[in-house]
Amino acid sequence: MQQFQSAGYDRALTMFSPDGRLFQIEYAREAVKRGTTSIGIKSKDGVVFAIDKKIKSKLIEPSSIEKIFKIDEHLATASSGLVADARRLVDIARQQAQVNKLKYHEPITVTGLAKYIGDLEQLYTQSGGVRPFGISLIIGGVSDGEARIYETDPSGAIVEYKATAIGLGRDKALALFEDKYEDDLSLDDAIDLAIEGIYQATDGKVTTDSVELSVIKMEDEKYQKIEKDDVAEYVQKLLDRKEAEKEEAERKAEEERKEKEAKKAQAKAEREAKEKAEAEAAEEAAEETNESEDEE
Repeated sequence: MQQFQSAGYDRALTMFSPDGRLFQIEYAREAVKRGTTSIGIKSKDGVVFAIDKKIKSKLIEPSSIEKIFKIDEHLATASSGLVADARRLVDIARQQAQVNKLKYHEPITVTGLAKYIGDLEQLYTQSGGVRPFGISLIIGGVSDGEARIYETDPSGAIVEYKATAIGLGRDKALALFEDKYEDDLSLDDAIDLAIEGIYQATDGKVTTDSVELSVIKMEDEKYQKIEKDDVAEYVQKLLDRKEAEKEEAERKAEEERKEKEAKKAQAKAEREAKEKAEAEAAEEAAEETNESEDEE
């Protein structure tokens, strides 16, 4: 890769390297990977969005950090990467949602919006003088009586998920979802799983102020931001459970340690008893030999 870069293949968006790669798009993906964690989960009752705000200073107002955006009453998106790029795409998505209402007299579908944003991102991968959007979006909502979640990529590719994560710690969150996700999750269970996904992605660095939650319910198909007090309750519930799991793990580890020590002590006692018995048998054999020699 370094050889190709030195040849200048990463200087122009429209120039392929000899092995068929567009390095500017890969650099945009790196910007996404360095962004904070965003999560989207589909449940039988709707869609859940959760983000890690990653507050770097106590002087920052947590409410000023916005990474979940309402697109329409039934649609929202969570972002990771360059937030300024996200705001631009969100403005375009909101305009398209309104254009669809005026033109077709019906709300835009989740699939339709995801494809529109993906097509737009793709345009920025084949034009000179522009750069790719350094952002990935989780677009989710309820349309046609069905909850859907899509993930967009800086290349313009879109993939539909049942549960997904973008940004820092994505692989850890996806591993958790693959293990615990079920199709019949309730909304509360999905919220709990989303917060646990952030917990895993951030290596346990979760506080009541660092998490933001939003939902779109199937029953009314309306976007709703979870209040701060309710978020704190969900987060504290997870932290209490993790603390209990940690204590249980420590207790089991201590029991296993004591059991191993007991087995080791028992094995040692049995070995010493066997050695003592062998020594006594050897002494008796030696005495019998001596008595036989004396009789002779």
